[in-house]
Amino acid sequence: MPSTPWWRARRDALLALADDRSPRYVYDLGTVRQRARDLRAAVPVDRVLYAVKANDYPEVLCALVDEGLDLECVSVFEIEHVLEAVPGFPPARILYTPNFAGRAEVARALALGVHATVDNATTLDAWAEVWGGRAVTVRVDPGVGKGHHDHVKTAGDASKFGVSPSDLPALAEAASRHGVRVVGLHAHTGSGYDDLGVWAENARLLGRLAREHFPEVRHLNVGGGIPVPTGGAPPYDLTAAGAALDEARAAFPDLAVWIEPGRFLVAEAGVLLARVTQVKQKGAVRYVGLDTGMNSLLRPALYGAHHDVVNLSRLDAPEAGPAEIVGPICESSDVLARARPFPETHEGDVVLIDTAGAYGFVMASHYNRRPPAEEVAL
Repeated sequence: MPSTPWWRARRDALLALADDRSPRYVYDLGTVRQRARDLRAAVPVDRVLYAVKANDYPEVLCALVDEGLDLECVSVFEIEHVLEAVPGFPPARILYTPNFAGRAEVARALALGVHATVDNATTLDAWAEVWGGRAVTVRVDPGVGKGHHDHVKTAGDASKFGVSPSDLPALAEAASRHGVRVVGLHAHTGSGYDDLGVWAENARLLGRLAREHFPEVRHLNVGGGIPVPTGGAPPYDLTAAGAALDEARAAFPDLAVWIEPGRFLVAEAGVLLARVTQVKQKGAVRYVGLDTGMNSLLRPALYGAHHDVVNLSRLDAPEAGPAEIVGPICESSDVLARARPFPETHEGDVVLIDTAGAYGFVMASHYNRRPPAEEVAL
């Protein structure tokens, strides 16, 4: 993968887009497609499901579907959005992975023809009219969560996701009572961790559990979580992760292996453009204020996430010391970047926030009645 970000070559086009309207999310579809190809070339799996929650912009979805990916949705609302955004897309290519969704929502999703994941063993008995007679995947909690922040760890007793392995015998009995066929097992440990050897660990765990409890299992979904480099860090070695997974799956040659990446496919393809509203020197601290903040990009406030930030109007200007890059929201946490080297900056300059293509607009709000950034694709 190239170390030079795509947006450097598109600087003039981006400045023109910002002149037309700011703030703005901009997605490069060529980068989306390339990440899909990188992944498929490096990781030998039977099915790649894009996690729609990362970015559900219609042109992004269409690009990934064109590259042969299927889609993973976590709500019936995402499913309905996908079916509208990607005309003719077969519901059978959608994996529905709800968490604490209500009975009516699950029934509504299943009626659309998607394949669903069971996340709570007790619902097989309680919602027999919903699950009865269906083929399902079961989400298993592997016991240990991993991720770049506690909020993105999705396993362990402190996590609300998945069925504990100790509860699987009872789930198997409930499935038998209601004619439910468990045809797949799923484990997702978290997001943005540095060691994708967890895919191989999940494959071994799920394969063993399938043999112990579910003889009809035909696929193992080992999750996502591929890290995205920031700050000039080298890209993650997908080939090594793929080789480890391939070695693990050799023990279960009759089972298909799925993965469900999200952020890896779209983060680097997106930038957030914003215009400088004010610059304030307060004691020793320089604040660069933008026309948007956590209402458009929540990740820094929610996760402490790092995004590279540049003054696109003065891209090659020398640094003038550190700056706090902040938004207009009435919260002390409305800080997009802290103590970043930054050039001399003035009102009206266009600032670019990098790797903003994932969990950006989809998590945006109208807090303070400020509209979030709009979206456009190149």
